[in-house]
Order: sequence, then structure tokens, then C-alpha cells
Amino acid sequence: MSAGIRKTLVSSIQLQDINHRADEIPQEVKEEKTYTIEQAVEEIGFGRFHVLLFLIMGSANIVEAIEIMLLAVVSPEIRCEWRLEDWQVALVSTMVFFGFMTCGVLSGYVADRYGRWKVVFGAFIWAAYFSLLTSFSPSYGWFIFLRTMVGCGVAGTSQGFVLKTEFIPAKYRGYLLPLSQIFWMLGAVLMVFLAMTVIPSLGWRWMIRISIIPSIILMFLFQFIPESARYNVSAGNVSGALQTLQRIARMNGSSLPEGKLVEPLVTQRGSFYILVSSTFRRTSMLLWYSWFVASFSYYGSVLSSSELLEKNLLCITNAESEHKINPEVTPCYCIPFGNSDYHTMLISSLGEISLLPLNIIMLNTLGRKYSMAILMICSGIFFLLLSICSTLFGFTILLFLLRSIVAMNFNAVYIYTAEVYPTSVRSIGLGFCTSFSRIGGMIAPFIAQVLMSKSVITALVPFAVTSFLCSVGALLLPIETKGRALLQNET
Repeated sequence: MSAGIRKTLVSSIQLQDINHRADEIPQEVKEEKTYTIEQAVEEIGFGRFHVLLFLIMGSANIVEAIEIMLLAVVSPEIRCEWRLEDWQVALVSTMVFFGFMTCGVLSGYVADRYGRWKVVFGAFIWAAYFSLLTSFSPSYGWFIFLRTMVGCGVAGTSQGFVLKTEFIPAKYRGYLLPLSQIFWMLGAVLMVFLAMTVIPSLGWRWMIRISIIPSIILMFLFQFIPESARYNVSAGNVSGALQTLQRIARMNGSSLPEGKLVEPLVTQRGSFYILVSSTFRRTSMLLWYSWFVASFSYYGSVLSSSELLEKNLLCITNAESEHKINPEVTPCYCIPFGNSDYHTMLISSLGEISLLPLNIIMLNTLGRKYSMAILMICSGIFFLLLSICSTLFGFTILLFLLRSIVAMNFNAVYIYTAEVYPTSVRSIGLGFCTSFSRIGGMIAPFIAQVLMSKSVITALVPFAVTSFLCSVGALLLPIETKGRALLQNET
């Protein structure tokens, strides 16, 4: 082979090698893989971390249920101790919900701006501290003020639902989130059990002191739960999100997707204007009313049952004449709960999970919207049935079913809200919704505890009518979230 030919061949080979390497450079760049936070959560799947998350964050519902159910069981005790009238007893519940309402939006804003974990942990401490102080209340005025502060703390613990939701893969949310109702029921049962065993011997003050023990335990257990990876990404802390995801993957025995975690920085976090933008305005308006009714009907069922049992209003149309109460001489009934009353409250509390399998089936087959609509219609019907004269056994059955249905609806509304809003406004969106729900909670005591003494049917009709209207509103919601990925941004 001549030198010229060899030179030509070498030049040709070198040229091909240069071209090959030149092709490889853009190819490598082109094939660099990336993944989003949603893809990472789905790839990791369900495992040991989610079991831990479910147990610890679900237990936060125990704390919330204890603080809310305390209002029902302590009402007869403070009524007698401070000789309170109906409106004064109702004002206690109203002020608790006022604290919840005012701090609901604030806790949501802070959670979107500075993190979910900080808000929930701080709320545990706040609620436990002021609940303990409540047990030392020297007067009715101090009791109201301190319970209002407790309500403010409980508002922050509700952000735990957002934290939990943001870690759960889409196909499991419809199963795991409804199961949180078990923990709420445990809290309600625990509160009634404490009242039944502690109040007769030690009084209501020691009952409150003992009831904060779950909050103290949760403060320690909560250290095992990390900050939301979705929040970290939205705040620009990609490395923090990646560390959290890697930890979860190790616990679950799985791995992250190949490539680099990439999400755009969200500059508008915790913005109210996104909630009322053209994208979410209709959803927000209808959700605010849905939350109002969910709370109005739930606490209406709880406080109505307490009032009906305490004053023995079953089959009585005019309580004052039947019981021969003279408001000028005896401003309160001062009738403590008996064992049968506590048993009825225990059974009705158990009703909150009796239809849980049905709730899960409805949410995963009919979807969130249709489930809420059906449950609200059923709530209205059972509120009307509650006014029918029956035996204590019949009343217990009706109350059992009513508590089941209103609890199922509250569960569905919670889930829908956490799924429909993007990460940038998920916490403040839930905060606004819970604030509207507490307006319902503020009104419910005056209907269930004041108007009930005048006329049972008149007190129950508002709960039924608002429930029927809410079922229509649920059908008008523009978005169905069943099986939908959680959004990071509003677009």
C-alpha cells in the first residue's frame, strides 16, 4: 500500500472518529434524564415509611378529636359549676371555633411560606400548653379565653393532613386518607371514656390534664416525620427534597427514577389570589360552602346528641314546661351525664368508622364529587329522622348512622381539598376551607344547644336544609380529583 493511500485512510479514520465524538456530545446532553417530584413519589411507591407516616400523622387526628369532643362532655360540668345559661354554654364552643377560624388561614399561609412540619409541631405544643392551662381556669371568662387559644393550636395541627397527603402516591390516597377517620374515632372514644371514668371521681379538670398526654407523646414521635419533599422543591430546596426522597426510598426498599430531580421554583407560595383566580374561583367558592356545611352538620350532630341526652329532650317539644324550669330561679339544668348517656355517646362515636369500607368504595368508584353529594343528601334525611319520637335505643341507632354519614362526608371534603389545590397554595387553601368550616362550628352550638331547648324539630331543620343545598354544590364542582396527580403549580 503506497504512502499516499495510507495517508488518505488515516485521515478518513481520524475524520470519522472526530465526527463520532462530535455526535456523542449533543447525544449525551440530549439523553440526560430528569424526573419530577410527582414521578419520584410514584416510583418509590408504598412501603414502611408510609405505614409510619400513617400511624404518626393519623394520631394527630386523635389530638384534634379529643379537643373537639371535650366540648361535648364538659358542657354539663361547667354549666353546673358556674351556673351557666344555654347561650353561655354555646359560647364556649363558638369561641373555640373562632380561634380555629382566625388561626386556620394564618397557619395555612405560614405552612406554604415556611414549611408544613414547623406549623404542625408548633401547633402540638401550643394546643397542649393552653389545654393544660384550661384545667386551672378560675372563672368562666378565663375558660373561654383559654379554650379559644386551644382552638388556635388545633387549627395548625390540621396542616398535618396536607403533609401526609403530599407523601402518598395517587393510587393509594383514596384508601389511606379515609382510614385516618379511625384515629379521629379513637380520639372521640378516648375522650368519652375519660369523661366516664375520671369526671365522677376526680372532676373535669383532671380529665383535661390527662387528655393532653397524647399530644406530648406525638411531640416526640413527630421527629421521625420529615418536611414535605413537595414543599422543599417548591421553595427551591431541591437538595433537601432529594435527601428526603432518598431516605423514603431506602425505608421502602425501592429506588428513585434515573436522572436528576428537576422542578421549577415556585415564586408565589401561599397567595390568596391564586385561590380566587379564574382557575380556582368556582372551586374555592363551592369548597368554602362545603366545608361550612361539613362542620355545621358534624358538630351539630355531636352537640345535638349531647343536648338531647343531657336535658332528656327525646319526645319532648317544650323542654322548659315539661321539666318545669323557671329561668329566673334556676338558670341552668345542671343535670350531669349518667352512664347510659356516656354509653350512647360511645356507641355513636364508634359509628364514625362503621361505614368506612363503604366510604372507601364510594371514593374510589364514584369519585370525590359524587360521594360528597350522596353523603350530604343522606345527612339531611337523617337529621330530619332524628326529630321523630323514639326510644333511647332507636335514638342511639339513628345517631350512630348520622355520625357515620357526616364523618364520611368530612373525610371526603378533606381529601378533595388536599388534592385539588397545587402545592404552592395547598396549605393556605386548606386553611381558608377550615376557617369557613369553623364558621359553621361557631353557629352550630347556638342551634344545637340553645334553639334545641325551645323546639327539637326547629333546631334540626337548618342542619337538614344546608345539607341538601350542599349536595347540589358538590355536583357543581368543576374538577374530579380521583386518581389525579397532585399539582405543583396552578397551571
